[in-house]
Amino acid sequence: MSHAKVLFASIAVATMPITTANADNLVERSIEHRFQLDFHVPDKALQDLLPAGWQAAVAAQGPAKDANLRVIFIDRIAGFGPDGKPLANGATQLVYIAIPVKQTAGPQTGQMIIAGLTKDAADAPGAFNAFRRAGASSMQRSVMSSGAAIVNDENWQFTAPTGEHLNVHVKYQRGTPVKGGGDVKFFDPADPHQFQIFRTEQGLDITRNATTHPPDHVMEFSYSIGGGRLGSLFDGTEKVLSWDSFPWYDRSVLTP
Repeated sequence: MSHAKVLFASIAVATMPITTANADNLVERSIEHRFQLDFHVPDKALQDLLPAGWQAAVAAQGPAKDANLRVIFIDRIAGFGPDGKPLANGATQLVYIAIPVKQTAGPQTGQMIIAGLTKDAADAPGAFNAFRRAGASSMQRSVMSSGAAIVNDENWQFTAPTGEHLNVHVKYQRGTPVKGGGDVKFFDPADPHQFQIFRTEQGLDITRNATTHPPDHVMEFSYSIGGGRLGSLFDGTEKVLSWDSFPWYDRSVLTP
């Protein structure tokens, strides 16, 4: 059974119908808190999970340098349909694995979600048939203020009946988020001609990074990821490259 303990200021979201700036069709909108781990995992094991004609798009510089896989833990605080009405399962927790990708002989770039676990059955299997309902899941988030320091303490645990598990404990001092966002195409691994557009506005707080070396705000950290089809990716040789907090993440999902 999933449990959530969240201490944070409430986020107000207008429930009026949402429009988009072009002809894209809005599928849903969500307001989230995220914690993301960027990894470098074995290249061949990663390529084996991608469809023909696609490969990992690995940055040569910047905070995402050498990262070929992202594990993204999500506390979805609220979700809304295209009419602006709350979704029945709008508030939930989930985790997914995304690979930054590009065509081997073409112009398309974006990401692919290759696996994910979710607390709620309504989210599985999802648009790209990637999600499974977790047999066990829990999430705890707490915020503590002491003087000028604000510390987040987060525990995420997701386990599938088939043995896959994605667990992380991280405690970090919050920094000043950088406002960002934009549009990213998420391609269907089974049929890359199909895709969704994730349009986001977000705040990014890089709490630790192996390349750019910002002030290291991570106080405690441990993870356990593997089992099932994840075993070849997380075989003990993987490396964590970036620890990223997204204290706010406003995401609209669109189809062309």
